[in-house]
Amino acid sequence: MQIKVKPAENLKQKPQDESKLGFGRLFTDHMLTVQYKAGIGWHNAEIRPYENFSLSPAALVFHYSQTIFEGLKAYRTPDGIKLFRPWDNFKRMNVSARRLCIPEIDEKFALDALVQLLRIEQDWVPHSEGTSLYIRPTIIATDPYLGVKAGEEYIFYIILSPVGAYYASGLEPVDIYVEDEYVRSVVGGMGFAKTGGNYAASLIAGELAHKMGYSQVLWLDGKERKYVEEVGSMNIFFKIRGELFTAPLEGTILAGITRDSVIRLAKEVFGVNVREERLAIADIFEEHEKGGLEEVFGTGTAAVISPVGGMKWEDKVIRINGGKMGELTRQLYDKLTGIQYGREEDIFGWTMTI
Repeated sequence: MQIKVKPAENLKQKPQDESKLGFGRLFTDHMLTVQYKAGIGWHNAEIRPYENFSLSPAALVFHYSQTIFEGLKAYRTPDGIKLFRPWDNFKRMNVSARRLCIPEIDEKFALDALVQLLRIEQDWVPHSEGTSLYIRPTIIATDPYLGVKAGEEYIFYIILSPVGAYYASGLEPVDIYVEDEYVRSVVGGMGFAKTGGNYAASLIAGELAHKMGYSQVLWLDGKERKYVEEVGSMNIFFKIRGELFTAPLEGTILAGITRDSVIRLAKEVFGVNVREERLAIADIFEEHEKGGLEEVFGTGTAAVISPVGGMKWEDKVIRINGGKMGELTRQLYDKLTGIQYGREEDIFGWTMTI
């Protein structure tokens, strides 16, 4: 499929102070759009000026949440602008597409189109340490129809946003609240899909946690409210007596690309045994009482690694490693971000230069 390029006539002024970029508020001059129609397939690929869409108020995406998205970053490195495992993002996007009855996108085409867009917008990739260009591929159903059905018309698009360093004042541990009433997903649901509804369902618990002074929600399983699953929109790891534990991929959590990268680094670089198995919240608190809980951290594209310094569950509050970031957490963060920004050798072949 050929991509038509329509350059923007009026280019935006690029940010002068990269310390004030924040997250997801600024957008580059161009975006990629591809249309889909049943019987025709994906067609009309275009790199065009960033602008609003014109959609019917009856578009399926507004009523039945038939939408999926991805999130990845482009990094400015000494060797050029790099992407981190982008092929895995488009592979995961198709996993989400199948679950939501959305037509799959050709993964090679999507990656090639992204690279073409990035080459046009490469001056938007920030230069400051810890900054990056956030990439948001999305598919939405656009049929103007109020009946409940899978759409026949879609738009696949990619927008780009320069973002600041996630930890502007340094990598500091956060406190999290264990949610034992609301749940994020259940077996047989769509917890493994990256779709808007999953995030909307998490908002109320997040608001309640923030009011109590906690940064994130630790989600338990939807059946027994017993086993840990995710923290906020991140995967979560627990270092207990020298071993690293994380929830298994059983259809209720996102198969995080950062999660997989951390598992491989822990095993193959740092020699840590990693156990992907169900872990009860009661056992975690018991291990803390016995001195066995050594480190806790979340993983995700935005933060990479987010150390946890404290947890509240029911009427119990614990401090982890004295509220300080653990040694393994720091090592994993430094190694992973080192690969992403070109400071460390990419022994796994995870990056590609555009």
